[in-house]
Amino acid sequence: MNVWIAIAITVVGCYAVKLAGLLVPAGALERPAVRRLAALLPVALLAALTAQQTFSAGSALVVDARAAGLAAAGLALLLRAPFLVVVAAAVLVTAGVRALGG
Repeated sequence: MNVWIAIAITVVGCYAVKLAGLLVPAGALERPAVRRLAALLPVALLAALTAQQTFSAGSALVVDARAAGLAAAGLALLLRAPFLVVVAAAVLVTAGVRALGG
């Protein structure tokens, strides 16, 4: 029964967020500060998700093979490599560090 309560609360919450977005006046969305925030927010959220997935294991902070893969991807991005090369570099470095016992 608790699962259905959680589902109902989630449904109501999603509907409320959607309704709140529709009730925002159009003039408020045209402000330069709001436009800058809307452009930067997805990047910040993706960076936070990447950091959380890379440097955590449960509730502990860890530095392991995933950090090496992220560093390799960052280096490939600095060298302006194509996206698939960036992903491949991250995968190969992570797998290599894990194979070496890291």
